[in-house]
Amino acid sequence: MTRPHDDIIVSITGDDNNPGTLSRPLATLARARDLARERRRSAGAQLTICLTAGTHYLGKTLELTPDDSGVTISGEAGTVVSGGQPLALHRQPWRDGIMRARTDPGVAFNQLFVAGRLQRMARYPNYDPAVRPFGGYAADIEARASRWANPAGGYLHALHAAEWGGMLYRITGKDSDGSLRLDGGWQNNRPMGRHPAYQFVENIFEELDAPGEWFHDRDGGWLYYYPEADFDPENLVEVAGLPELIVLRGAAGHPVHDVTLHGLTFRHAAHTFMETREPLLRSDWTIYRGGAVHCLHTTDCRIDACTFDTLEGNALFVDGANRHLAVQACHFHDIGASAVVFAGDLRAVRNPLFSVEQHQSLDDLDLTPGPLTEDYPADCLVDDCLIERIGTVEKQVAGVTIAMSRRITICHCTICETPRAGISINDGCWGGHLIEYCDVFDTVLETGDHGAFNAWGRDRYWQLAGAATGQLSALSLLDAVEPTVIRYSRWRCDRGWDIDLDDGASNYVIEGNLLLCGGLKLREGFHRRVHHNITVGNTFHPHAWYANSGDIVTHNLWMDAYRPAAMSDDLTRWGREIDHNFFTAPGEARASFYDKGCDHHSHYGDPCFVDLAKDDYRLSETSPARVLGIVNISPDLYGVQSDALRQRRNVNEHAYIHEP
Repeated sequence: MTRPHDDIIVSITGDDNNPGTLSRPLATLARARDLARERRRSAGAQLTICLTAGTHYLGKTLELTPDDSGVTISGEAGTVVSGGQPLALHRQPWRDGIMRARTDPGVAFNQLFVAGRLQRMARYPNYDPAVRPFGGYAADIEARASRWANPAGGYLHALHAAEWGGMLYRITGKDSDGSLRLDGGWQNNRPMGRHPAYQFVENIFEELDAPGEWFHDRDGGWLYYYPEADFDPENLVEVAGLPELIVLRGAAGHPVHDVTLHGLTFRHAAHTFMETREPLLRSDWTIYRGGAVHCLHTTDCRIDACTFDTLEGNALFVDGANRHLAVQACHFHDIGASAVVFAGDLRAVRNPLFSVEQHQSLDDLDLTPGPLTEDYPADCLVDDCLIERIGTVEKQVAGVTIAMSRRITICHCTICETPRAGISINDGCWGGHLIEYCDVFDTVLETGDHGAFNAWGRDRYWQLAGAATGQLSALSLLDAVEPTVIRYSRWRCDRGWDIDLDDGASNYVIEGNLLLCGGLKLREGFHRRVHHNITVGNTFHPHAWYANSGDIVTHNLWMDAYRPAAMSDDLTRWGREIDHNFFTAPGEARASFYDKGCDHHSHYGDPCFVDLAKDDYRLSETSPARVLGIVNISPDLYGVQSDALRQRRNVNEHAYIHEP
């Protein structure tokens, strides 16, 4: 790597008393940041901090402030920024194939890595990657507790009773009747109790019985480990301790600006699931407002060609007022919670409500459109990113989630292997988002009643007391002030809908998408325009529409009759226009809702796809469906485009097609 003479060099073999040159590098990022501040105060130039290959253990969270504006932190290939630490252990055999080693007093951790591989806390039932959810579950947790002398410090993981995400609890002990004492369950904003069957426990000493499991007796100062078959006594053992690795922390009117993180791998961030408790607006979500990289009050910053690897909480959290943040060519994998979260400050919302049970009246409503303050992310970009295997710990997550934000663009992203949505928009505040050329599949793998794309619109107009039906159309645009566009993307959900606009999500344009399994659902809401989409093996699902919604559903290809729910015979509840579509099913599918005013000018027939054997659903030159005006999108245009990311996830293998 050729470096300018004024770059600051950090090496794992360096010394913080050095000047930070190539021949005499520094040892820590914290010292490099401080030296960069000193140089910028005297010279004012932009500077680059270069990390040489190896694992750079932070020791404590690195905070970048407006004083660090203009700095680039860049890493050579093989550079890891770690929130953990290596353990120097004297291992000794214990019993039943288990080893143990002394740990220093007070050492606490909740992740253990051996030879770079994440190991699992001692758990019941044992982990099996072929089993969903959780890699194994059991309904006899309470009965099993009779075997445990003192389960305090253990954790119980469960699905929500309706499978709307997960519920997590800390075990604080046992009662005299043997039942567990639990603290938690606040990781879902619609508490209905935990699922009776989909549960497991971890960090229980008596359950240390499988290779790759471990238990840390913090009070006794012992680490117990059941080694895997290929374990080598010389293997490096690392633990995670920090929930956040790098924080860009600006202030109102004084943002961090023009900071770039390039070519870094972020690893060893501790889990935060017991801190996931802040409710979002009338959604099913609670969040932990933080991540391995956390951005607050920034402008024109970049996260480029970075890898977020095996992190137990959120990978990247974009918090409050951030403008023009670009996240490009990054790889997120094996993430405990969400990969990327955009979340504004609740104080930016007019008439905020936090539970679906909460309602307000028209007399009390602020009728001013848009946000109250500027404390929200806007005009940010997630481009050419590969996001896979997320929600390994928490289940109410998404590859990218957007809440209380405006004009977020997500393009050319491949998102897969998620327990819930690939992309989720939590509310209508404040629209203007663009999602295009994305490839989203293997979604909703561990939960239910959701979509590969999911949105709610439980905004201030929704279920509003004292408002006439005719007023709701205009009121729906108080928060969703700009249309959100979802276009030219490929979606697949086998346990829900490919695109799910739920509970009042309004002001959407859905065009040119390829829907591979679950079809399209629109529930309640206003001002949705759906056109030029191709749906494979499914159809359109209108649910509980308001009168005079203004919805337009035209020039789409469906494969079956519509599947409505809670739709009345009142023709005003069937939108502005549902017509000029194409059905591959027999003519009776097209005619199923003639009496509701639908599809009097629609067609049916063989769509003549280009190559079904290769899952190429473009329309051939001879297709009668070309009358719809659908634009053929090359399969190569979906998802990541950079060669490095395409090689990591072989997008040409059509892994998104599988039997449910």
